[in-house]
Amino acid sequence: MFYYLFDYINKIFSPPGFDVFRYLSFRSALSAITALLISFIFGPKIINKLKRNQVDQPIREEGPQTHLKKAGTPTMGGLIILISVIIPVLIWSDLKSSYILLVLFGTIFLGGVGFLDDYLKVVKKLPKGLIARYKLMGQIFVGLVVGAAIYYLPEFSQFSTQTTLPFFKNLNWDFSYLYIPWVVFIITAISNAVNLTDGLDGLAIGTIIIVMIALAILTYVTGNVIYADYLNIIYLPGSGELTVFIAALIGAGLGFLWFNFYPAQIFMGDTGSLALGGAFGVMMILIKKDLLIPILGGIFFIETLSVVIQRLYFKYTKKRFGEGKRVFKMAPIHHHFEQLNWAEPKIVIRFYIITIILAIVSLASFKVR
Repeated sequence: MFYYLFDYINKIFSPPGFDVFRYLSFRSALSAITALLISFIFGPKIINKLKRNQVDQPIREEGPQTHLKKAGTPTMGGLIILISVIIPVLIWSDLKSSYILLVLFGTIFLGGVGFLDDYLKVVKKLPKGLIARYKLMGQIFVGLVVGAAIYYLPEFSQFSTQTTLPFFKNLNWDFSYLYIPWVVFIITAISNAVNLTDGLDGLAIGTIIIVMIALAILTYVTGNVIYADYLNIIYLPGSGELTVFIAALIGAGLGFLWFNFYPAQIFMGDTGSLALGGAFGVMMILIKKDLLIPILGGIFFIETLSVVIQRLYFKYTKKRFGEGKRVFKMAPIHHHFEQLNWAEPKIVIRFYIITIILAIVSLASFKVR
């Protein structure tokens, strides 16, 4: 909104200083500040509203016993994140950008799927919430829309089905006719992965903030012809506009972390985790860095892998020996460390450190080739 207003004022009246609103870096900074302020203003109001309506996170009896003391903590805090991201993006970004429209679509739609899941669990008291296949259908739908848009829209035609191979110079992978199924897989996998990671106070949102800082650098250089040429990566005109969205997400994430770090005043729920995972997946696909997800999103990848290993090994040993055995004391893997009597903040901070290292490796992959 303001982007167009200030651009109009600058073109008609050319007042001194108004030209600064055209700069991506300035609008990104304003987007982050706006998101942070919105989360601080509306966060306590939303938390109090959820408390009054007893929208409490169900605590699983089979989970860690230390989590029983969290009973009564409100959930659906993803609403704070969504509001704090959407408003600044509407204000400071170029809404004619296909990049912005696609990531907004993925974030809002998957946030809506997560909201429905949370609503059915905590308000309607359905233990399983939204039936898994319906949740999967929502994730597949987002993947189909994003994949089809990239595949068919003329502005993406030059590199529509290609993606960058990390650590390789001037080498891209072309998925050809398998591109849309690949996009569906990525968005489904990463949105579920972030959902699995959301099990400790501050873990998912803090990890996302670190990942987004690295992603902001990636989107900025991808949309800058000079930096893209210097790094020998795919140059995508207009993709830099995603930096405004990422800045809003970082600001919103910091604001939410204020309320979500140990001991949490609110949980994000599926409303937040599915939206954040969807946003991450869509943006990595849009800037052609989706093969970098296992590194940059390494914590999400490890969390998911721990669940897969646990289930497969349990089924195998039960079939082979008649009794199921486990690799980890509990999955996802952050619960394994809880069972080893690690303090929750200690686990979260160490996962942050690992994410920072992985973010540095991801950024270094464009020079170490």
